[in-house]
Amino acid sequence: MVMRPWNFSAGPSALPLEVLQQAASEMTDWHGCGMSVMEMSHRGKQFTQIRDEAEADLRELLGVPDDFEVLFMQGGATAENAIVPLNLIGRNGSGKADYILTGIWSNKSHKEAQRYGDIAIAASSGAEATLDGVKQDPWTWFPKVQDWKVRPDAAYLHLCSNETIGGVEFADWPDMASLGAAQVPLVVDASSHFLSRPIDFSKASMVYAGAQKNAGPAGVTVVIIRKELVGHALPVCPSAFDYANVAAAGSMFNTPPTYAIYIAGLVFKWLKRQGGVAAIQAANIAKAQALYSYLDDSRFYVSRVHAASRSRMNVPFFLRDESLNAAFLSEAEAAGLMQLKGHKSVGGMRASIYNAVPLEAVQALISYLQDFERRHG
Repeated sequence: MVMRPWNFSAGPSALPLEVLQQAASEMTDWHGCGMSVMEMSHRGKQFTQIRDEAEADLRELLGVPDDFEVLFMQGGATAENAIVPLNLIGRNGSGKADYILTGIWSNKSHKEAQRYGDIAIAASSGAEATLDGVKQDPWTWFPKVQDWKVRPDAAYLHLCSNETIGGVEFADWPDMASLGAAQVPLVVDASSHFLSRPIDFSKASMVYAGAQKNAGPAGVTVVIIRKELVGHALPVCPSAFDYANVAAAGSMFNTPPTYAIYIAGLVFKWLKRQGGVAAIQAANIAKAQALYSYLDDSRFYVSRVHAASRSRMNVPFFLRDESLNAAFLSEAEAAGLMQLKGHKSVGGMRASIYNAVPLEAVQALISYLQDFERRHG
């Protein structure tokens, strides 16, 4: 067995070792065709098979209904911040869209969307917001659904359901009718917890995700969108970003990120071998519970995210004595625990424990946390 350091990177992140090994074995000759996937025509029969299998496996894993398109696009979730309003804000003629702000990524989405229409904040957990009338540390909690203010004529409501940097997660998406906005589609940026848990497509009309957390390498963005939402792009929308064009061409309106789609397809097959999304969700719960339990019991480390809003995927934490940060990171790397430094906008530490990070890695991290606390506490 190959021994590698444990990779806690927030993205691009750890890929399953057996996926990497299979890709390596097929690098110069995919299934005896004499070509690398990197060299194939995207319209040839070999890559068409790869793409078709990737979509079929993804549909099976998530139970994607037939009335949804599955698109493989380029530009990452950041590009979707513009592509979403370009495609949807003209849907009902209102030119309006509402956003839930819960951290840095949803704020980026909101800021970008303001270029294209009347964009309002439906709820926020930012510096000026309160929870039950009490101020909290910003971006450490998720606004209660009953406090959301959604305009009934909005073209869509946008939600980032897992904030990679802040480590807050919202999985129980609301029925829009309960918000008095039954005609407003819910659009979800699920990048950081995509494929880590089931998705209820009866509540979300569009889900998108950059692949580089749980679904594959950077370079491909998965868009799963209700078919009735396709075909409403603004006239200024670039043709390669018009969902109608991409859907009609089977994600090959222009040359797609072929190798990234191939690796994502291998990840989907790996997930199926693990028992599917339900099985990986159980594993993710066990990993997150083990790490949060240790952090909560420690007086040396602190987790600032409200317990009810904690992400299973991204676990930010802090040393109470932050003068020890450099030593912590240096010694962690020497122990084979990589990429634990928190985002520059937040500081502290962050362990991203995506699908490909096994319980063994989390146990190794906890052992290191215990040892470091014993030596420096």
